[in-house]
Amino acid sequence: RKHVLLVVAICAISDAVLIVLGVAGLGALISGLPWLLEIIRWFGVLYLTWFGIKSLRSAFKVQTLDASGVQSASAKTVVLSVLGFTFLNPHVYLDTVILLGSIGNQFGADKWWFALGAVVSSFVWFSSIGFGAKAASRFMAKPVFWKVLDILIAAVMFSIAIMLAFYSF
Repeated sequence: RKHVLLVVAICAISDAVLIVLGVAGLGALISGLPWLLEIIRWFGVLYLTWFGIKSLRSAFKVQTLDASGVQSASAKTVVLSVLGFTFLNPHVYLDTVILLGSIGNQFGADKWWFALGAVVSSFVWFSSIGFGAKAASRFMAKPVFWKVLDILIAAVMFSIAIMLAFYSF
């Protein structure tokens, strides 16, 4: 809760950089290397499946949440964690660099307007998630919240992994 603005800023700026790289042509360059796309795809499928399994296990583990005695993580720890979670997630590259990059490049000279819209949307998205979670933190103290959230996360991760596995580039 202490570093929400920092987390939102890192996520949104990272997304913005990747969107701009995609629209600038990195997505087209990567798309021209089918073997690299296959590696990224299957790494993404494995990562998302692992994350889904981890979330399911967490959902059915007996646990309680008591944040009263927990010390807040340092800004450095938060920055490193968010950067790792962002840039080690292969799906982020598929979504921003390849998908949004290829969509943006369909607009020709107007591709930068598309990029601007995607970047603004990203800032709104991450701000909503970050500050919305902070506002909803009183609900997050209940174990049932985490059980439901973990099940939803697992369902989303498995769905994306399946779609990615069957997606043809």
